[in-house]
Amino acid sequence: MSLSMYSASVPVLKQMLTALSAVLAKAEAHATEKKIDPNALLGARLFPDMFPLVRQVQIAADFAKGISSRLSNTEVPSWPDNPQAGFAELQELLTKALAHVDSFSAEQFEGSESREIVLRPGTPKEKKLLGNVYLLQYGLPQFFFHVTTSYAILRHNGVEIGKRDYMGSY
Repeated sequence: MSLSMYSASVPVLKQMLTALSAVLAKAEAHATEKKIDPNALLGARLFPDMFPLVRQVQIAADFAKGISSRLSNTEVPSWPDNPQAGFAELQELLTKALAHVDSFSAEQFEGSESREIVLRPGTPKEKKLLGNVYLLQYGLPQFFFHVTTSYAILRHNGVEIGKRDYMGSY
């Protein structure tokens, strides 16, 4: 039995987006309980040259919508990012990303392993990858990097979360 591109992407993206949403809810509750300005967490970084939490969450959502759209051969929706987004806006973004990822059927992913995926078309950074390479060597690693960094920022800032929170339900 082979693993389908749909099975290797959509359930994984949904699991991790749902877990990230729950982690953000715990972060917001932590800020309220400890009387911490939410912007202190939303703007937190692991290191000065890294993106803050807000941007990490936005990029994770961008990769989720991009992966599912490209592999299903549909247009990647454009959602504006707000660098001053609060917890409520990030939750709305994750809800929208989850709905988008959940809107695809397994049939839409058929043949995507050998479909050419073009990233940044028409630019000097244009890159062409086969669908299986795009998913396994680019899309999922990028997605996990930003989800993990979001978790690490919050954990580093005292939010009481652990591996079960990161993993979510599976």
